Order: sequence, then structure tokens, then C-alpha cells
Amino acid sequence: MADAGAHSESRPAPKLVRARGRRRLAWEQRYVHLLAILDAGAAAIGLGFAWLLIGETPDQTLDLDPVAAVVVVGVALLALWSIMLWVSNAYEMRYLGIGVEEHKRVGWAAVRTFAVIAIVAFVGGGDLPVGFVAVFLAVGVVVQLLQRRAARKGLHRLRASGQCNRHVLAVGARREVHELVEHLRSVPYAGLEVVAACLPPADRARGADLAVPVVGRVDDLFSTVQELGVDAVIIADSHTIAGQALRRLGWQLEDTGVQLIVAPAVTQVAGPRIVIHPIAGLPLLEVDEPELSGGQRVAKEVFDRVVSLLLLIVLSPVFVVLAIVVRAGSRGPAFFRQVRFGRYGREFTMYKFRTMVDDADARRAEFAHLDEADGALFKIRADPRVTRAGRFLRQHSLDELPQLWNVLRGQMSIVGPRPLPTQMQQYGSEAQRRLLVKPGMSGLWQVSGRSELSWDESVRLDLYYVENWSPALDAQILWRTVGAVVRGRGAY
Repeated sequence: MADAGAHSESRPAPKLVRARGRRRLAWEQRYVHLLAILDAGAAAIGLGFAWLLIGETPDQTLDLDPVAAVVVVGVALLALWSIMLWVSNAYEMRYLGIGVEEHKRVGWAAVRTFAVIAIVAFVGGGDLPVGFVAVFLAVGVVVQLLQRRAARKGLHRLRASGQCNRHVLAVGARREVHELVEHLRSVPYAGLEVVAACLPPADRARGADLAVPVVGRVDDLFSTVQELGVDAVIIADSHTIAGQALRRLGWQLEDTGVQLIVAPAVTQVAGPRIVIHPIAGLPLLEVDEPELSGGQRVAKEVFDRVVSLLLLIVLSPVFVVLAIVVRAGSRGPAFFRQVRFGRYGREFTMYKFRTMVDDADARRAEFAHLDEADGALFKIRADPRVTRAGRFLRQHSLDELPQLWNVLRGQMSIVGPRPLPTQMQQYGSEAQRRLLVKPGMSGLWQVSGRSELSWDESVRLDLYYVENWSPALDAQILWRTVGAVVRGRGAY
């Protein structure tokens, strides 16, 4: 390839020639067809439950026998459900494989299905059996989400093994391309595999240390795309190609099936906070302020208090058993108390089941040379101060159950940043930003590796949560928390 450089000659980029005009890869088509079949099955299960529990169908005016009426209404609802899923973009590959986005579209499909049924019932002058429709949609959505989660996990496993990926050409300055390659390799479930990079002339001599071959010329990207046969082009640096050149590339990629992706120079900001405002033909990217107050926050407060109260009541026998186990395993109290910093830096006493010997704090200096953590954390994988019962409690996060009392008192939240001890001055300004929200019993840090995370990675995850909090993110974290607690990975 012209102007490929010595690096690309020694390690040429693979030629992944694809048919021109293909909108969807073969594996993508098979995956979407699988989802469509699973969704139809979920709707059928919902219909079955609704018919068994309620009996009355949305249309009892059909001049048919009961079985035939159920079949006709069932087929109509299945068709409507499938159409609403398509209308809600529930089969768009850009949303598939990403839990929150996929769940949103399934939810919108259910809302639209209910709306259409209500409108048809109103216009037709019939009665709407709300119970039948509610059971149909509720059961159907739950089954559908479970099936899609199983399919998504299967897709992630295939992507981790190098299959079902989109091959990507990264374009930009060396530093930005390197960061992009490393980030995409750290999240293989995203399904974007960078197979080559195109750097500006000033960076080509320093591109030898990239993990992918350097190919082509920035001023002739379309030829490079055609020769490689990649599925997508990611512009990692807006200074390298922008304005009219980027627009021309978009025109050239039309009808080729190659996706053009531009990575904005705004990191760690989630989609809901990014809004594009076209002004006089110029698309301006606006970043909204983090949602730290308002109605959603009130709903989160109510949810925390109600759920913590119910769990404290239901789990009270478990608390008694665990307290007895802790006291029987070693001398000392059943509960461990420690001062932590809550929202806006307010101090509060956090409660946990004791997992170490009673004099663990006094013996910390004795084991300082074994510290495996960085930053402000103190962690030892095989800490000799941890009791036998404590290891089990830590592995399954049972030691954190008393924090439900902190949640009920409004000092903590069920989901939030990691609650950290010691003095605030040990943290930098970035880490202190997590104090804008309440610390949580669970969070991105717990479902992403827990104690195996570095200090910088923990801070990054906490800041991401603070900057991009939403009810959907909380729901996703709670869902993932169940698996993290059961597996017990990363806890010590």
C-alpha cells in the first residue's frame, strides 16, 4: 500500500475484503434473527400467562369460538409486539450488546404496544381488559429481558474469543489512536477490533510502537478503507481530519456498509449528557451538567429508604445468625464501626460485620510491608488479620449488610461511589468530587472487580457514576451486583 512506511511493511494489515453495499454482516443478521425468534417466544409466554390468569382477551366481540378468538387476538398482539420492537430500534446493532440501551428500547416497545392497544380499544368502542394487557406485557418483557441477557452474554463470549467483531480502521494522532486501541482491547464485549491505524505524516515515524500496523494516507482514507475492507472507521482525533474532509469521507462511505464513527474529545461522559445542537448548519456538541438533584433524586431517596427498611425487616434473622457466627469465630464485637465521609464531606459512622481480629487497626503497621494496593487504599490479598468467618463474609459481601441501617438513616445509598475512610486531604480534587453524591453499598467499583481494581481505576469508575448518574445506570449496577456477589470475584 502506498506510503505505508517501514512498520506496515514488516507487519501488513489484514485485507478483510467485504461485498460492497452490505449493510449488515452475516453474523449480525443471524443474531438479529435469533433475537426476533426469542422475542416472539417471550410474547407468546406472556400471552399464555395472561390467558391462564385473566382469561378475558382484549377483544371479546369477535364472532368466533373462544379458542379461535384467542388465536386471532394472540397473533395480532404478537405482530403488534414485533412491529413496536422494530419501531423502537430494538434490533439495531448499535444498541445490541449494551445492556442499558437494549433494555430502554424493549421498555419503549412495551409502552408503545400498550398505547396502540388502548387507542384501538377507544376508537373501536370496546372495553380494554387492563389486567390481561398488563400481565401480557409484564411477563413478556421480563422473559424477553432474561432471554436477551443470555444472548448478550453469549455474544460477549464470542467477541472475547475474537469472533463476531467489527474490524475497525483508527484514524488520528498517535497518542489518541493508542488510547483508543488500548481502551477497545480492555472492553472486548464492545465488538470493535482495531486492525490498522492511519496516522498523519508527523506521527508516522513514531507509530512503530502501536499494537496495530500503520497504513495508508490520511488524505486518501477511502482508498485505504476499500483495500482493507474494514467494517468501520473511527476518527480518534478531530484535528487530523475534520470539516470538509470528514464530510467528503462520509459521502464516500455512503452505500458501502462501512460505518463512520467520530470519537469526541469528551471522555467519561455518557450519552444522555451529550446533546447535539445544529446552529446555522454547524453541529455543536453540548455537555449538560450532571443531574445531581431534582425529581429523579427524590425518587432515588424514596427507593433507598423503602428498600432498606424492607430488607432490614426481612433479613433480621440473617443478621442474628451472622452476628453469632462472627462472635463465635473470634473475640470481639459482632459489628465494626468506622468513620467515613458522606455527601458533601459530612462524617458518619458506617457499620459492617467484623471480618478481622479485634485489634486489626493496632496491627496495621505490622503488616504494612505486605500492602498490595496503591493510592489511599490498604489491601492485602491474604491478610492474616482476616478471620475464617470474615473471609466468607467478604467474598459474598455479607459483611456490608449492616450498611442498610446507614441507607435508612440517609447517610448512604444502595448504589453510589465507594465509601472511603481516612482523611479527605489524602485524596486529590478528582477523588473528592465523588462526595457530590452519597456513597453506596454497591457501585461500579463492586461490579467491575472490587479489590482487584487499582486506586486510579476505582476513582475513574466513581467519577463516571457521579458524572453520569441515572435510574437506568442504578438498575444496571443492581442487576450486575447479584452476579458479582454470587461469584465473589475480586473480594478479599
